[in-house]
Parts: sequence; C-alpha cells; structure tokens
Amino acid sequence: MRGMDLFTGVVPFLHVAEARSFRRAAEQLGITVAAVSKAVRRLEDSLGVRLLERTSRQVSLTPEGAAFLGHARESVAQMRAAHEELARAHRAPRGPLTVSLPFILGPWLLPCLARLQARYPQLTLHVRMSDRLSRLVEEQVDVAIRLGDLEDSGLVAKRLLRTRWMTLAAPSYLARHGTPERPADVARHTCLKFVDPRGRAREWRFQETPGGPERVVRTDGAMDVDFGPALLDLAAAGAGLCQVLDFMRDARTQDGTLVEVLASYAAEGPPVHAVFLAGRRAVPRVRVLLQALSEALGAPPEQARGAAPAAQRRAGRRSAPR
Repeated sequence: MRGMDLFTGVVPFLHVAEARSFRRAAEQLGITVAAVSKAVRRLEDSLGVRLLERTSRQVSLTPEGAAFLGHARESVAQMRAAHEELARAHRAPRGPLTVSLPFILGPWLLPCLARLQARYPQLTLHVRMSDRLSRLVEEQVDVAIRLGDLEDSGLVAKRLLRTRWMTLAAPSYLARHGTPERPADVARHTCLKFVDPRGRAREWRFQETPGGPERVVRTDGAMDVDFGPALLDLAAAGAGLCQVLDFMRDARTQDGTLVEVLASYAAEGPPVHAVFLAGRRAVPRVRVLLQALSEALGAPPEQARGAAPAAQRRAGRRSAPR
C-alpha cells in the first residue's frame, strides 16, 4: 500500500462499523451512501480482505474487520489528538473532558474537578464512576483515575499518589476490648471488612519491619460493606477495627473520634494513577486536568510513563509511608 493511501477509506469504514449501517455512516459524514460504499470497497481491495459482510438487512464485521477496527479506532483517535493539539496549543482549555473515577476516590477527587471547571468555565466535564479500567477510545474517556497496579495495556500512566493502609478504631471500642499491639492481635478483635466489586472481602495487610515483606492477616469479619467510607462510620460508632487507605481519613482522625493503631506496622497501599492515551497529555484540557490532580494529591514531579510490567513495578514499589 502506498504511503499516501494509508488512511484512504479508514474513516468511512470506522463509521460504518460502529453504526452497522452504510446509510447512517453517510449521514454522519455528510456524503452519499454510494461514496461510503466505494471508499470501503477500495479499502478492502487495498488490504486484500473483506472487512464487512453486507446483506439487505444488516452489516456485520468479519473477523478480519473486527481486528482492523481496533487498530483503526486507535489510529483515528491519535490523529484527532494531533489535530486538536496543534489547533488548540495556544488556547485556553475548552470543550468536553471525560474523566473516569473509581467510586472510592470520588469524595476526594470530585472537589478537585469542581475547582477545575470553575477555573476554566469553557470546560464541560463528564464524570463517569466505575471501578474497571475503561476502554478509553471506545468509551471516549480522556483520563481514567485508577487505584492499584496496572496491566501492560499500551496506555500511558502517571502516578498521582502513594498510599498506605491505616488501621483505625474508636477510643470507646479500644477501652472495651484493648488495643492490639501486633498484627496477629487483630484476629481476636471485631474486624470491619471491605468487599470489593467482585464480591471478595479484602484481607488486612501489615509490614512486620520497615521495608520488610508484606504480611496478610486473615480475619473473620464481624461485618463487611461494599462502600469504603462506610467503614469509617462503623468504626466511629464503636463497631470494631477497620483498615482503610490513608487518603480516606477525615476530621474524625483529627478530633480523636478515630485513632490509629498498629501505625508502626502500616503497609504500603496501592498507588493511584492517571491513565490516558499516548499523545493526549499535550491536549490543553487533559494537561490542566493532570496538573490539577497532581497538585490536589501531592504527586511527585515525574514524567508520564507506560504501564510497567508487574515484576518491575513490584521491584520499585517500596517507599517510606506518607
């Protein structure tokens, strides 16, 4: 295929594949159905494969077409990002900005997004709450904020925050049941546990020595919930011990309603990352979002990087607790 023909027919094919209709694709592109059909046929001829199955009632993707569609989406998204970067390089951030947040981070990051929109009134923020890693291109998500290690997805990840686990209890509970001195002691206490989106109760984690290996302490939870902040409410009511990430602490840890126990055994928690497509960082609205999140969460100055392999991440994940 000649270089000048590299994108010939790709955009018409993309519209047909997503709309499953030549007519709707033609309406979206503002051209005739015949022109769309001709462009897709030329693309198929240049590739030497059939991408679409056509009948009088429907249009469907062939296996080759489905594979090509994924590459086409990413390529077109990259080209759109490049056009947008050049067109808006010297303009104030504006337009739609779609952000995906996990539920647990919502209470802490939504105020940051509100301040961002107030600072840049021409931004239109679309917030999507989800605990799964969004398909950024298909779902038109600009930036996804995710908690935990990342898979090797080809996306770019910027670490925003290191976290650590905090074990908390109300003084009234400790007065009745005593204060645990070592991680093993929690097995004799009433433990309030978090249930993740997959329905699994999360076991508690500690470090016996600074920089030492992480230890998982399994307990029989007296009560579990699937909403992290509710653990703080239950613990403040004297229902038992809870273990939460340090960014979840609130005024109750300042006024003594909740106190931390086993602080010297606190384990490092999962990191918080902003994830986005390569090339999107320079888009003005994405750039100011990343800057605002970094400032709000105190992220260290670092270059964005590709999601590292799991072994490499584990090797570099130890740090002093925040």
